[in-house]
Amino acid sequence: MGSSDKQTTVLSTKGQVILPQAIRKQRQWVAGTRLTVENTPDGVLLRPVPDFPTTKPADVFGCLAFAGKPKTLVDMEKGILSEARRRYARD
Repeated sequence: MGSSDKQTTVLSTKGQVILPQAIRKQRQWVAGTRLTVENTPDGVLLRPVPDFPTTKPADVFGCLAFAGKPKTLVDMEKGILSEARRRYARD
């Protein structure tokens, strides 16, 4: 389906619009897909809502703070192995 292919739909009494199947398939929009609706001078623009909000590094740097002696790669591997053994220990 090219961008010049025009399809029509009907606005329901509840204000609902059915998007043509070809467009839903091309965009991979399935039932339950959340869309933002933007009124533009050229018409109405639909965009999928991102799964996660956009963040900047400055927004998450606070979670990186660690006050202590840095761990070595060997220390981290030992910790991972220890936790895996604890989690998957058979009684």
